[in-house]
Amino acid sequence: MVELFFDLVFVFAVTQLSHTLLAELTLDNLLRVALLFMAVWWVWMYTAWTTNWLDPERLPVRVCLFLLIVAGLFLSVSIPHSFAERGIVFAGAYAAMQIGRTLFVLWAVRRESERLAQTFRRIAVWFVLSGVFWIVGALADPAVRLAWWTLALGIDLLAPWALFVVPGLGRSAVTDWNVDGGHMAERCALFVIIALGESLLVTGATFAELTWDAPTLIAFFSAVLGSIMMWWIYFDTGAERGHHRLAHANDPGRTARSAYTYVHIVIVAGVIVCAVADEIVLVHPAHGSDAAFMAILGGPACYLAGAA
Repeated sequence: MVELFFDLVFVFAVTQLSHTLLAELTLDNLLRVALLFMAVWWVWMYTAWTTNWLDPERLPVRVCLFLLIVAGLFLSVSIPHSFAERGIVFAGAYAAMQIGRTLFVLWAVRRESERLAQTFRRIAVWFVLSGVFWIVGALADPAVRLAWWTLALGIDLLAPWALFVVPGLGRSAVTDWNVDGGHMAERCALFVIIALGESLLVTGATFAELTWDAPTLIAFFSAVLGSIMMWWIYFDTGAERGHHRLAHANDPGRTARSAYTYVHIVIVAGVIVCAVADEIVLVHPAHGSDAAFMAILGGPACYLAGAA
């Protein structure tokens, strides 16, 4: 239950991301929102890995999650203005969550698993390195912030593929990442539910404020049907297949890294873009810009590619 409580912050974060994209349907804003989304996902995913190893029923772990909730709210609130006056809030919250949680795990496993502790020492080095660029980007002129933050995010995304190699500390092995396949699959499925739930919330809230004429009703049923179909594709077959493969894998850490840590980025991004498209169609059911059509077609395409 404490993990579900933690997830509520990310319901808000996903809403902030979709509204930020909807506010300006341009390529530049798409790139900014994509970067912010991947940062939000990276925070959530590393926390999912952490609760895979640590028991969230223990008081210190719960306190750690509560502190992450507070920082996550600052992270989420700053999303719409992260490339303006609240860049330092976003970068500071992100770095604090990633580094702070890593140091907590180091403390928690200090007497139990030297191999796991060594892995998190390497992870801490990578997060400190990327954190420097997140902060530098936040303090830089907004015009060049995207470049600094792209570099920072690139370091974060590269780290697991590089096995967190650090001079003097060596590198990890995927066999070090002993993962509970059922837990990891369930956590990622819950994030997909969060994204789909946000899509339904946007659809319902927008529809409630409109005149219920024939085009608007068609747009409403189309949006709801789209959400149902995305749920069906993921949960009727895909999630169970992924769960089975992860649970029976010889190296579950490698499967969890590829299929869940990375590929689910594409799935959730598709849901968020679909939510943006649904709101566009509800408000303007009879016409749309080129950017709107790209969202209408691109969201489902992105989702299907990730699910496949």
